[in-house]
Amino acid sequence: MAPNLSIPKTQTACVFTKHNGPIEVRKDHPVVQQKDLKPGEALVNVKFTGVCHTDLHALKGDWPAAPKLPLVGGHEGAGYIVAIADNTTTNLKVGDAVGIKWLADSCLDCEVCREGQEATCQKAETSGYSKDGSFQQYAVSFTRHLTPIPDGLDLAQAAPVLCAGVTVWKAIKQSNTKPGDYILIAGAGGGLGHLAVQYAAAMSLRVIAVDTGADKKALCASYGAEIFLDFKDPGNFIDRVKAASGGLGPHAALMTSSSGAAYNEALEYLRPHGTLVAVGLPPDTYIKANVFWTVFKALRITGSYVGNRQDAIEALDFASRGKVKAQISIEPLANLESVYHRMETGQISGRIVLEC
Repeated sequence: MAPNLSIPKTQTACVFTKHNGPIEVRKDHPVVQQKDLKPGEALVNVKFTGVCHTDLHALKGDWPAAPKLPLVGGHEGAGYIVAIADNTTTNLKVGDAVGIKWLADSCLDCEVCREGQEATCQKAETSGYSKDGSFQQYAVSFTRHLTPIPDGLDLAQAAPVLCAGVTVWKAIKQSNTKPGDYILIAGAGGGLGHLAVQYAAAMSLRVIAVDTGADKKALCASYGAEIFLDFKDPGNFIDRVKAASGGLGPHAALMTSSSGAAYNEALEYLRPHGTLVAVGLPPDTYIKANVFWTVFKALRITGSYVGNRQDAIEALDFASRGKVKAQISIEPLANLESVYHRMETGQISGRIVLEC
């Protein structure tokens, strides 16, 4: 899709003014003009945007830190730069294909930013949460955190990689695994999980996919999972996991599911020196670790938030080389409220991408 570099005065945007909606599909939402951009900002013509569970949390306002209101959500936006603010230093240029990610901006000067952990910067801004995001046709973002999209990569495919892909790729890097190791992926058939299976398989990890249903089993197998465990099947689940991984348990468990129980089970089936990587965010959930066995088995528990700028480039590179491909369904931007309903009721397999 070729870029249209003209900038209209109004656009279509999905906006909510209070938590739990309703979501208004505004056809006359104002577009920020080039002269109104602040140094360091760019205007992106969003062509496609993924829909993430985080967007649903923003709508509900059920996280400890509430988002701004009114809000245009969305943080998996793929499109083209149509304007850059005056007095901006950047290698990007008008016409470039770029991605808008969850991390909209950070200071790049504090300790965590200098260490490449800018997502935890105290001054971080987030797309579709503290700043208006990608559920609109023209979004303002920050040049130093926009991610170049490789030539030839379809923008609809790039969109879910900008959050789901980056997140699971970073989590795998945090898992302390090496080629040939077993990695269990909980929620393997979901929006995060089906990408995690592909990244792990591309790294020559032996993937144990955990989900339920014949469709999810076929999906995970097609993406390179060596073993599929249906958590609804009879039998002791912990014993089944250990049996599937040489009797000792997997070297790592990556939790992309929204099940709280899945977290605590992992600490029972991991092999010695195994790593539990927390990614999914089930509400009101605590990890209960038996201190003796955590020490005795030398287990590691680590949280993995989103990736940094380099992680995003790496995640997109896998996709551009055909190693990772999101299972997507493309729908119009106006379907956002319907997508949220289906997301809440567990009716979505893979990832929904909205065409703006």
